[in-house]
Amino acid sequence: MRRGRLNRLGGEEGSVAAELAVSLPAVLVSLLLGVGALTAAAQQVALQDSAADAARLLSRGESAARAAGVVAASVDGARMSTGAAGDMICATAAADFRVGQLIRIPLSARSCALDGGL
Repeated sequence: MRRGRLNRLGGEEGSVAAELAVSLPAVLVSLLLGVGALTAAAQQVALQDSAADAARLLSRGESAARAAGVVAASVDGARMSTGAAGDMICATAAADFRVGQLIRIPLSARSCALDGGL
């Protein structure tokens, strides 16, 4: 009776394992891409926050080195540049988000504050 039952199923033994072997890499790649996107978004938020802090420091008369230190402390490998726009002083924070050895995504954030502000 057991043999007759297997023949009726069409001999699909091991089909679940084969389907898992095909779909598991796609699921893992999707998961890794999602985690990478969340990490990049968190780094972008940290850059924006540090650019705003740096612009406020510069507008109060702090040194550019101190403002650059705030940016560098917030994100590893971040750099800062400054500029003026009318009566505003602006700070731009930039960093590269790396995914492994092959993919590099440049991130940047700019914030301005009233020059001579409190």
